[in-house]
Amino acid sequence: MTTQTDTQKQGFRLGTRRSPLAMAQAEETRDRLAAAHGIDPAHIEIVAVTASGDRIQDRALAEIGGKALWTKELDAWLASGEIDFAVHSAKDVETIRPESFAIGAILPREDVRDVLVGAESIRALPQGAVVGTSAPRRAAQLLHARPDCKVITFRGNVATRLAKLAAGEADATFLAAAGLKRLGETGTGHPLDEQDWLPAPAQAAIMVECREDDARTLAFLAAVDHAESRASVLAERALLAGLGGNCHSPIAVLTRHEGESVTMRAALYSPDGAEKVEGEARFDAHDPEGPARLAADLLARAVPAIAVHFTGPA
Repeated sequence: MTTQTDTQKQGFRLGTRRSPLAMAQAEETRDRLAAAHGIDPAHIEIVAVTASGDRIQDRALAEIGGKALWTKELDAWLASGEIDFAVHSAKDVETIRPESFAIGAILPREDVRDVLVGAESIRALPQGAVVGTSAPRRAAQLLHARPDCKVITFRGNVATRLAKLAAGEADATFLAAAGLKRLGETGTGHPLDEQDWLPAPAQAAIMVECREDDARTLAFLAAVDHAESRASVLAERALLAGLGGNCHSPIAVLTRHEGESVTMRAALYSPDGAEKVEGEARFDAHDPEGPARLAADLLARAVPAIAVHFTGPA
């Protein structure tokens, strides 16, 4: 186990994207680790990089490389030893990761809901409303509920998207409640009921990765690993693996723990929102095949307009 003396002597280097939300998540991770180990936060150095996904703002990620644009620079630093661990938004991390990396910790999960900015509810959006989002899930969910709406691409951090909305580029947009809370923007928009508007897989969770063979860092990160949040995130990532989706595949999922059982509801959409297949499964929290069974059931019932966007398990 990592001792306080070891940590103070050697320190750790935490890698993160440079965006405001990513920096807030890195600082939260640093502070939780420092508190758990009783050390000065200064012994954990934050090393920031401008990710490809932050540099390219005029196109949807699905068109230019997908989730790897959030992780590839940090992956290179982690693999080369320039950092000891990397902090990510779990929903932005590819389902299939390098075998040399390990999830050292999942921090306590925040509010999983989406927030609608510009109207009090989906129903309250004006007829023909223009809604900005770059997320296939949000676009498909919206068009399924309100096919009269028009979706346009909105990229950028929270401040950028709110500025675009204020400039009249759209009537409304979506943000994550967790991100707003971490940025101190809790009064912004109207949260959508997660039972009616299912969130993205692994939404609101902070994932910390390190090298699989780095026992010192693994022991250090274990102090802030939150068991229930880890179980939920890993179950939702297992669902993704069973579906074989990609950045173009609209997937929504809500996971709830009840003692030793997990209830998972998931929905798949066609990108235009015209088609939807939904299912629910209850399984033991320690059953690694539970999410795969739900994925198989959804794919078996999916119409071609949905199924074409999923490849099934690798």
